[in-house]
Amino acid sequence: MASKETISARAFAPAHITGFFEVHDHTDPVRKGSTGCGIVLNAGVETTVTIGETIEETAISLNGKHVAGSTSRTVVEMLTDRPVKVESIAQIPIECGLGASGAGALGTAYALNRALSLNLTANKLNEVAHVAEVRNRSGLGDVAAQSLGGAVIRTSPGAPGIGACDRIPTGESDVFCIVLGKLPTGSVLGNEEAVRSINTAGKVAMKRLMVRPSIENFMTCSRDFSIGTKLANEKVTDIIEDVEAVGGIASQAMLGNTVFAMGANCKGAEIEEILSCFGQVLHYRISPGSIRMI
Repeated sequence: MASKETISARAFAPAHITGFFEVHDHTDPVRKGSTGCGIVLNAGVETTVTIGETIEETAISLNGKHVAGSTSRTVVEMLTDRPVKVESIAQIPIECGLGASGAGALGTAYALNRALSLNLTANKLNEVAHVAEVRNRSGLGDVAAQSLGGAVIRTSPGAPGIGACDRIPTGESDVFCIVLGKLPTGSVLGNEEAVRSINTAGKVAMKRLMVRPSIENFMTCSRDFSIGTKLANEKVTDIIEDVEAVGGIASQAMLGNTVFAMGANCKGAEIEEILSCFGQVLHYRISPGSIRMI
């Protein structure tokens, strides 16, 4: 590399909504993670990394604002000792259960791999992003799903290449979301009593899903999980009931104060109208795609 050359690379990683999960602890962050099921969306996070002589220290920005960006910073530290400028643009809400930190970590890893010509495989890059998530308590299973796309069943825990996943065959169905507020993942995962409740309900939900692995059953299992664990507050429960009254089905994104809803195509407009009573409705689709260079 020439002394004053500046190199940039950009990558996109998709959002992911977990419907239910079970925490699996391990001293090795590569093997720590979660099992459960969720859906990957067509929106996500675009991340640009820049490396050059003019960059003196690593700096992270999100939507144009400087942030600590602990998870993405960990990715940088795992891949290089050079200072890096990391700029992420999120097409999704942050700290609301849509896997934004995982998407940012993946985008950072893939973009750095291109910019620095590291020649690492997808599994290795996905592992780096997963470990960064685990170390920063920002997620446990998003990266595994985001690396695949579609409706992902995480059947054993750990980083991609270590844990195992399956998928529910599905089309690019509409997904409607309404964000009620932020809920940092670490605030729940740090509560031992909450984790015990989550693990009990998550085990039951997984058994029910595998009897009939369909999107409809996934949504039902997710709804029952959110209510059974008491993660769904009264307002979330009210919205779920209102969506069901028009023939749709809704649940809470894990872990976030966000309701997501689905239904048959003919019910989409009715679901969107119901949700609009509670705030701005975000409209996504399930995406079979994964991480890509831009």
